[in-house]
Amino acid sequence: MENNQLLNIEDLRTFYELRRWGFINAGSVRAVDGVTLRVKKGEAISVVGESGCGKSTLAKTILGLVEPTSGNIVFDDKNVSHMGKEEMKWYRARIGYVQQDPYGALPPFMTVKKILEEPMVINGIHDPKEKEKRIRETLTELKMTPIEDFLGKYPHMLSGGQQQRIVIARATVLNPKLIVADEPVSMLDASVRVEILELLKELQEEHELAVIYITHDLSTVSYFSERIIVMYGGKIIEESPVDQLLGNPLHPYTKALLEAISDPDGENVKTFKKVPGGEPPNLLNPPPGCRFHPRCEFRIDGLCEKEEPEGFFPEENHRVECWLYRDKD
Repeated sequence: MENNQLLNIEDLRTFYELRRWGFINAGSVRAVDGVTLRVKKGEAISVVGESGCGKSTLAKTILGLVEPTSGNIVFDDKNVSHMGKEEMKWYRARIGYVQQDPYGALPPFMTVKKILEEPMVINGIHDPKEKEKRIRETLTELKMTPIEDFLGKYPHMLSGGQQQRIVIARATVLNPKLIVADEPVSMLDASVRVEILELLKELQEEHELAVIYITHDLSTVSYFSERIIVMYGGKIIEESPVDQLLGNPLHPYTKALLEAISDPDGENVKTFKKVPGGEPPNLLNPPPGCRFHPRCEFRIDGLCEKEEPEGFFPEENHRVECWLYRDKD
């Protein structure tokens, strides 16, 4: 791995095996199917796509919550694809997780102080002064002051935005190198979303954190992302720097994502009803060839439904998996 690379994912596959009546193999859901991805130290990227595209499974596989079917995940020069208990402890001290539902992510019977102490205790930090120092520094960074007003509170006593700040505080109290944020603002009021995204940006810059931001909403990625990864049907279909992709989307699916941003019907942002066919692929039995071809009005008959597209570079640093660009590479 290059010196500036933190995370190197190579040909990753995560399949969920389905069973009928508890024991008969009914096939596998190919949630992540051949993903290759690299994240540099201190880099912020966004992984976007509609519900069911595999982005949350990718996040859980990176976090070690789901074991990959095949492929490799190398973090800080260490292969973490299939970790034992001690390796997992080492890894989770260096990677933070910000969940979608802040209230569901926080134990209701623990105070803010106990919630933030827990990861430190698990990782061998028992000195009361050290724990207090880290908690105070973290809460100050997240603008939860006066600190004494929050330490003794339980999650239900906090607003949604405050709960998400505590989730972020728990994810960063051990000074990790990477944060995985899975739809971190989708359940918050619109007025709070920008605040949370700006806080994540400040933390990322101050601590040179790498951030993987998972979202279905392209309108939020420009707040702190440097690069956008577009997923569809368990695969990465387009990848480029933010300004380049937002200014000139290449894949027909990415264009549909951008069109959905300004749609007054909020459901279109999640389901993309403007796309012909309207339904994402069944990952238990994905279509052959390009997985987007059943919905694509630009498909090339005799090619798109038979062969998976290669990765083409019509522009510098702009990769797209679409046969429309085979002669523009």
